[in-house]
Amino acid sequence: MKKISETEYNKAKERIEELLLLVDDSTPKENINLKELVRLSDMVESYETVHYPIGTPSLKDVIELRMFERKLKQKDLAELLETNTSRISEYLNGKRDITIEIARALHKKLNIDSDIILQG
Repeated sequence: MKKISETEYNKAKERIEELLLLVDDSTPKENINLKELVRLSDMVESYETVHYPIGTPSLKDVIELRMFERKLKQKDLAELLETNTSRISEYLNGKRDITIEIARALHKKLNIDSDIILQG
C-alpha cells in the first residue's frame, strides 16, 4: 500500500465521514462510494498503524480492568485465584512476579490472553 502524508491522511478521514453518509450495510459491494470508502479506510488504517501504534496493555492494567468489569475487590480476586489478599497486592504493585499457577488461573478464570501474561 502506498504511504501517505499527514495531509492526505486528514483528507482521507474527512472523505470517509462524507462517504459514511452515503453507504450503509445494504449498499452493494460494487457501489463506487463503498469501494472508495474501503480504499480510504485501508489507507487510514495503514497510516495509523505506523504513526499511532497501540501497545500491549500491562498485566496489571488488564487485571484491574477484569476486576472492574466483574466488580471484584482484591479479596474476591484472591479467592478466585486461590491465594491471599496480600499476594494480590504484591502482584498489582509489582513487588512480586506471578507464579505459573497464578498465570494459569489468570488465563482460565479471568480470560487474560497469555501474551499479556507472559510479556516481560
